[in-house]
Amino acid sequence: MDPDKVILGIDPGTQMLGWGVVGLYGNKARYISMGVFNFKKEIDHFSKIASVYREVDALIVKYKPDELAVEAPFYGKNIQSMLKLGRAQGAAISAALNHNMPITEYAPKKVKMSITGKGAASKEQVATVLLRILGVEDIPGSFDATDGLAVAFCHCLNRRSSINEATSKSSLSGSAKGKAGGSWDAFVKNNPSRIK
Repeated sequence: MDPDKVILGIDPGTQMLGWGVVGLYGNKARYISMGVFNFKKEIDHFSKIASVYREVDALIVKYKPDELAVEAPFYGKNIQSMLKLGRAQGAAISAALNHNMPITEYAPKKVKMSITGKGAASKEQVATVLLRILGVEDIPGSFDATDGLAVAFCHCLNRRSSINEATSKSSLSGSAKGKAGGSWDAFVKNNPSRIK
């Protein structure tokens, strides 16, 4: 059975880029794949950025995700590192935009919090909890892979809570209008089959 939605998660980097793919089946998320791209052998920074774009584009073509979730560069003391991370993130985002995909960005603390309940969790803790939740038996050789998968799974959790919140708000507003008298003319017009 095909998933309702496929989410591609990216943990951007110009040295190593982690990625993960998760399928949404109703309210249940299932693991599809994950991996790492190593750009350390590229000749310069600009060839690394080109490779980021090319590899993310290839992932989109292969897995046909509906949405991209990408981790935001963290705020550190090294401005040069942040700038390079931002460029890598921009290249990944550009690849998704080229395919007209919706994009959501998540702060590293938000990803960790959604999976472990702790914003300061280590990469090891995130990987352990995530792999157990998704029932992944093949342990990847790099935490960059589980970081990419974590971003995708965080987006699944965030989507689910947004849908639940929207549904509850919709039902609340509908019942409030009916009970408070709201616009009965609009209700009758929009629901002719419910009026006898």
